[in-house]
Amino acid sequence: MPPPRTRGTALRHRLAELRGPDVPAKALDARALAALAANPGCARRAILDGAGVNKAVLADALGSPSAFGQSQFALTRGNAFEAKVKADGGAELLRLVHEKLDRSAEPPAGARVPDLAATGPQGRTARTALELREAAAHPGAWTLLDHPMLALDVAGSPAFLEPDAVVVHPDGSWTVVEIKSFPLLDGSADPAKVGAAARQAAVYVLALEEVAARLEPAPRVRHRVLLVCPRDFSNLPAASAVDIRKQRAVTARQLARLTRIEEIADALPEGTCFSPELPAERLTAAVESVPATYAPECLSACELAFHCRSRSREQGAVTTLGRPVRAELGGLTTVEDVLAAARGEAGDPDDPAVAALRRAAALRAEALEAACR
Repeated sequence: MPPPRTRGTALRHRLAELRGPDVPAKALDARALAALAANPGCARRAILDGAGVNKAVLADALGSPSAFGQSQFALTRGNAFEAKVKADGGAELLRLVHEKLDRSAEPPAGARVPDLAATGPQGRTARTALELREAAAHPGAWTLLDHPMLALDVAGSPAFLEPDAVVVHPDGSWTVVEIKSFPLLDGSADPAKVGAAARQAAVYVLALEEVAARLEPAPRVRHRVLLVCPRDFSNLPAASAVDIRKQRAVTARQLARLTRIEEIADALPEGTCFSPELPAERLTAAVESVPATYAPECLSACELAFHCRSRSREQGAVTTLGRPVRAELGGLTTVEDVLAAARGEAGDPDDPAVAALRRAAALRAEALEAACR
């Protein structure tokens, strides 16, 4: 058996081959990890994200352009708002952390804001860990880490993550801060957007817990994160404490279920490549060689969703109708199977799903007959 270093090098070389020659890797961020954890059975997304394939470019090459992602205007507005929140050494940000999460501590008259600059993601990760260790060793003061770099092992491959901020409290505990450009209207925000932010923050909390576990004693990573958004329709910051214990538990469980990237790569046909420069037929064959698990939720989380939905519809897969429907239908995996079972042409009559379908078909027939009288 080759040593771990050799095995890791071989995997990185294999993933580079899957991307294509001279194609730079796209970093796997917390947003992508949260989406991946929400659909851990999708080997297609796992290998494409693990190999650093730009799925938006890939979707364009496949003829199914993605509508997923933020507009340039939204990105510019978000960056401007984040800069405002962190101005003056993060004074306003720390005030919000104190107000919403740690009123028992001394108000932050000032804070240590270390320089986290380093070469490459590995260097930045090491620098962040060093500064967190330094802050834990000297409790009693506030520390603000602006865009730290964290690492999280995902299916045997490291993912480098960059939260908006991490605050070290005077008691030595750590808090993740998420800064978003969607508004808090009368103290509340769009539940779907808050949920997405909570799942993203849960990924950061898991990565921070790995850093904390290497320290003695291990600092406490708080499971209430701070969500900072514009107040109403202004550019003034407002904040809300969000408990992400449920999202953290679900994300940890789902990430643990992911098939290891090397297992998926080893099962691919020799010569498989996802380079968008390939002819359309060859690229489509490469993508289809990896099984996907499509669900309607993918439309808001994955750049390849339109392509996978089209293939799912062509195959008549019941997953196109949503996970709850799929769960109710048991072993009936296609619409054709469902209709045949409802008509009594196929299926085990003792199967609860088949029995329910036949009962529903009978009730429908009775209703139509009564309507025609």
